[in-house]
Amino acid sequence: MSLTSTQTRYGSVAIAIHWLTALAILAMLISGMNAANTTDPATEVTLLRAHAVMGVLIGVLTILRIFWFVLFDQRPPAVTGMSRFQAIASRGVHGALYLVVLVMVASGIATLLLTGANLQVFGTVPLPLPEFGAVAPFRVHDVLSKVLIALLIGHIGAALYHQFIVRDRVMARMGLGR
Repeated sequence: MSLTSTQTRYGSVAIAIHWLTALAILAMLISGMNAANTTDPATEVTLLRAHAVMGVLIGVLTILRIFWFVLFDQRPPAVTGMSRFQAIASRGVHGALYLVVLVMVASGIATLLLTGANLQVFGTVPLPLPEFGAVAPFRVHDVLSKVLIALLIGHIGAALYHQFIVRDRVMARMGLGR
């Protein structure tokens, strides 16, 4: 498999970044939801540490992916037979995913810094954790977490629709199948 994309398939670098990002987003969502729902402060700190590390990793991977496509690679064209609406929706969802991820990373970092929780999550300042909802970046982060979930459902749903209903083998473009 080529490092760069072809007319019908993403290259190995883009595929690796995509699936690493997908796994990190899953881990980030799970750790964030569990941190929000735990009552044990020590567990919350541990989960927030994992959440923050995954968030930064996702941000780095997203920036790397953007630079990869701008400087070294080109995305394959839209799937043959896709309607104009579907092509526009696909570009819109992908663009929104990038934007939401980057704003979530920034709002997460800002939340940790503005509340001082960075010293508790990554340092030695004793518990309890501060009230995150007291700062505006956390409210942005919270709303965008729901937007991210909706975008992911749309993205995954569209891929499954194309793969199993339309049968255009769209998932092979991202390394799953032929």
